[in-house]
Amino acid sequence: MKMSISRLNLFLLFFHLLILQFSPRISAIRKDVGFQGRRICKNTVLGRYLLSDDNGHVCDALSLNPQSRCCPEKGEKFSCHGCNVVSECCDSYEYCVSCCLNPSRIKEEQVMNVKVAKPATAGKYSNVFDFCAGRCRHNSESVVHENAYLSDFHHCFSLPSNSSAANYTFLEARLNGINVLVGRRGQSCDSVCKSKGQSCVPNKLLVLNQCDIMQKYMSCKGTCLASIGPDQPAEVVDDAPEDLNPGACLFTQTQSMLSCYGSHQHTRRLCPCA
Repeated sequence: MKMSISRLNLFLLFFHLLILQFSPRISAIRKDVGFQGRRICKNTVLGRYLLSDDNGHVCDALSLNPQSRCCPEKGEKFSCHGCNVVSECCDSYEYCVSCCLNPSRIKEEQVMNVKVAKPATAGKYSNVFDFCAGRCRHNSESVVHENAYLSDFHHCFSLPSNSSAANYTFLEARLNGINVLVGRRGQSCDSVCKSKGQSCVPNKLLVLNQCDIMQKYMSCKGTCLASIGPDQPAEVVDDAPEDLNPGACLFTQTQSMLSCYGSHQHTRRLCPCA
């Protein structure tokens, strides 16, 4: 009897070994959620109250996820709260970054050609978030006399007009929503826009300060000259003194002089109104 039991045990052991030998091997490892890759967000340097992440969300420091460094995915994405979408300027840095990140406003292929700074040795932006974070913080187009802001909306994300992407078609795209008007001689842009029930958009003067753009709206008589003056961009009237180059278009080389309020008795201004 004992011999039979021993043989039975040996048979069962042998049977189990056969099953293990010929059964498919399972080598998969359980994918625990905790081990899956987690995306880490880029975000702006913490301000007094808010920050913006590269998903286009704005939140306060207490709401920021400490592991992912992302804002909660609730509320409006790519919010333009406190922004003038025509001038592409905002009254707060964080919402400027959020608004700028909207793919319908700034595209990656546009910013890849934009230099981080003016020196020839300066590198270029590698992604949209870095462009928005840098552009909203430092933008010479929102400064006048190098030490004062044009307005409270001084966090601007518009692409610089001197970038390699600033061809005629691109410049025209930056004027979407802008009513470009030619004033009468001696008239300021502030006056020109108010006569149409609109306001002058200072940030767009730099876009109009291009020969290609001026030649679309003015005759320029084949001449576009660099000049200096608060009445530019403008066209010299035909009956102006000969030394003022009658009929020529003028663009200013001193961007800090661009103003909605400048005028000259011998020029007609090109004005951005909205």
